Formats: sequence, C-alpha cells, structure tokens
Amino acid sequence: MNVVLSIIIFLSGILYAGEPAEETEFIRSIYQTCLTKDITYSNLGLLCEKFPSRLTGSKGAAGAVKWTKKLLENYNYDRVFLQEFMGPHWERGEKEQAYFIISGERNDLSVLALGRSVSTPEAGITAKVLVVNSLDEVDSLGAENISGKIVFYNEPFAQSHIHTFSGYSESVTKRSKGPSHAARYGAVAVVIRSVGTAMDDHPHTGSLSYAEDAPQIPAAALGYQSADKLYDALQKDPDLKLTLKINSHTFPDEPSHNVIGEISGSEKRDQIILIGGHLDAWDTGQGAHDDGAGVMQSIGALRVLKMLGYIPKHTMRVVLFMNEENGLLGGKKYAEEALINRENHILAIESDAGGFVPRGFSFKGADSILMHLQSYLPYFPPYTIESIISGGGGADIGPLNKSCDTPLLGLVPDSQRYFDFHHSPADVFSAVNRRELELGTASLAAMIYLVDKYGL
Repeated sequence: MNVVLSIIIFLSGILYAGEPAEETEFIRSIYQTCLTKDITYSNLGLLCEKFPSRLTGSKGAAGAVKWTKKLLENYNYDRVFLQEFMGPHWERGEKEQAYFIISGERNDLSVLALGRSVSTPEAGITAKVLVVNSLDEVDSLGAENISGKIVFYNEPFAQSHIHTFSGYSESVTKRSKGPSHAARYGAVAVVIRSVGTAMDDHPHTGSLSYAEDAPQIPAAALGYQSADKLYDALQKDPDLKLTLKINSHTFPDEPSHNVIGEISGSEKRDQIILIGGHLDAWDTGQGAHDDGAGVMQSIGALRVLKMLGYIPKHTMRVVLFMNEENGLLGGKKYAEEALINRENHILAIESDAGGFVPRGFSFKGADSILMHLQSYLPYFPPYTIESIISGGGGADIGPLNKSCDTPLLGLVPDSQRYFDFHHSPADVFSAVNRRELELGTASLAAMIYLVDKYGL
C-alpha cells in the first residue's frame, strides 16, 4: 500500500470516527436520500419500458429525447434545450438467422448482426467456414485459404483481466476491424464469438468499422454457446457450410439531438461542471446498464442536490448524449458548440459503465488536478468511492477534452458483471439492482458537490 493511499484511509477513519464535518454530513445526507427516496431507479424503469430501443435515427431514440426533455423541465432546471445534429439511421430489420445442417437436421444458432453491417442477399449466404482467432492469423492464411468463405473469429473474451474493460479493449478489435480485414482476402461474410464475459447464449452486438479499402461484407455475433456449437461441429466436419441471413438497412442521415439541462451558478455562472451519459442504446435489450443507468444517474445527481436545497456556485449541466454507440456524433457536436461559444467547462463527468456498485473514478487531466481530487476521498462513505486514478473519463466527453482541454472524470463501478449484459438482449431493467444504482447516483452527486465547493 503506498503512502498517499495510507494517509487517505487514515483520514477517512478520522472523519467517520468522530463528529462529522459539515461536508461529510451533507454527503451522508446525499447517500441516505438516494437510498431511501428513489432518485434514479423508477425513472430508469420508465425509460426502459417506454423506449427500450434507442439507436440513433429510430422512433425510440426520438421518443426518448422528447420524454427526457420533459423530465428535466419537470425538475425545474433553469434551462432545458436540445442540441441538434445529423445522425445515422441503421436498422437490423427482420430477425437474423444463422444455421448449419448435419444429417439433414437444421441447427439454429443465436445470432445478432453487428451494428452498421450490410445485409446478405435475401436468401442469405451459404459457405464453408474458416476458423481463426486473430487478425494476424487472417493475414497468415491469405486469400488462398479465405476467398469465398465465412470467417469465424473464435477468440474468446480475454477473461484473465480483473478489470473487465481491459479484457474488452483487448478482444473488441475482431468486432470493429475483423470484417474488413477478412474482406480484403475475399471472405464473403464474418461471424464472431461475442465480446462478452457470460457463457450464456445471448449474442453481443456493437459497431463495426468498414475500411474504405475493403469490400463491405455482412457480419454478425454468435452467442457463447452457439459459438461452441459451431466450433464443435466444424471439428467433426471441416467442410460444414454455414448459412447466414441479415436483413439490415441503412437509411439517409436524419436529425438527432442531445438533451441538455442546466442549473445556473450563483457565483461563477460562466464556469460549467458537466455530468452526463448517452441516451442512445442498441435495439437488442432495453439499454438499462448501457447507458440508461448513466443517463438517469446524471439526472438524479443534480436532482438530489436540488432536493437537499444546495445552491451551486458553478453552473451545473446535465447532458444526455445521442449517438455514442455508432458514431459519437453527439459528443463531437457538443464539443464543437462549446468551442464556438467559448464555454468554460472546469470538469466533465460521465457515467457509462453500468449501474453497479461504485468503486472509484478514472481521470484524464493534469497530475495536480488528480492529486487535488484524490484529497476528496476521505469524504466518501466506506465501501463506496475508494480510488481516483489516471485512466480516462468517457467516450462522449472525450471530444470536449480534445478540443477544449477539459479535465475528465468517469465513474468506475464494479466491472465484473458489466459485459454479461453489454450490447446484448440481457441488458434489461430487471438486471439492475436498485441500491447499487442509487449508490452510483449518490457518488456522482457527492463528487459534483465537492468540486463545486472546493474547485480543482
């Protein structure tokens, strides 16, 4: 244990051993209010029920924008407005199919098209399957072995990492770049073993990125058990053929919106503390953890401060970003407008890692600011925020850092279960624990309060 952490833990013990300081007592009231007053949970349930599919360009996304704008207006923010941009509109269409036939018997697999995938011909694509584990292996096999086949990226999620986001970063390349990489060697389609930690049969979707120098071929993800089923069948019959049918459509870009609510600062109105998450979600589950939780925690964090009568010094702004999942255009538009309007964001915070027990924050910015933020750790109740480390903040607020050099914070919940649900049909409201979700809201509110009170 390093010296700084030892001192922080020691100070934390002092704060909670005796009479609490004013700040500690207020933060305790934040946590108690969130745990007892349903600051976030019911709103998340309504979002998931009313607008489960919120991919940019969809009716669900448009409905969610209108509904959350009205929600912010009902909470009496000083200003509520929409920020428009042109966003993509991709739909998967009729349910995908993937199957193979052995001894005259059809074996269906659990499958989801990857985001932005082109469709197959109406009758589907039927071809032999080539199993690989990496992009490098595709290179080594070359067109002689790949041309005319469906490439099956069978590499499993990198389970060795304790922090599962590290495993995701290591494994997701096959999804994002794998289709174009295989297409360069003549592959007719790609299927991947889902990039997720669960060993169930829920396939995980997510965006692919078609390269300009390669043909666009259909691509889909298989559930873990279906990937096992296909792999086992290929071991018995290497000449086995797979049929893949994808019915996706890409429509012209159309207007999309970020939803923004603002509470004006009493002393430093021109200095903004931003908190947000992304409102869009894949069309497979309900987008509960990704990122309905972060959206409703962001709204809830400012809501609980208002409920407790706190008057902020700085302007506090909640931003519900659109198009994180397949373009990041909402984050880019927000940063562009902030630069044009010369807005001064002193800190941007994002919650986009699920509604699980909060463990800490990740930070991007100057070391001096990081050390200052770490001095706040003793104010957080035990078993909640235990660390603030260097490592980034969030996808939607990244463009703001790039264009305006704004320091970033990202809420870091316990990550062990996140990729059991991420981008899959399992990401539904019933998978969210109320207490864990509300603890995240309280942690965000406490951090905003401390930054507003003591600055950076």
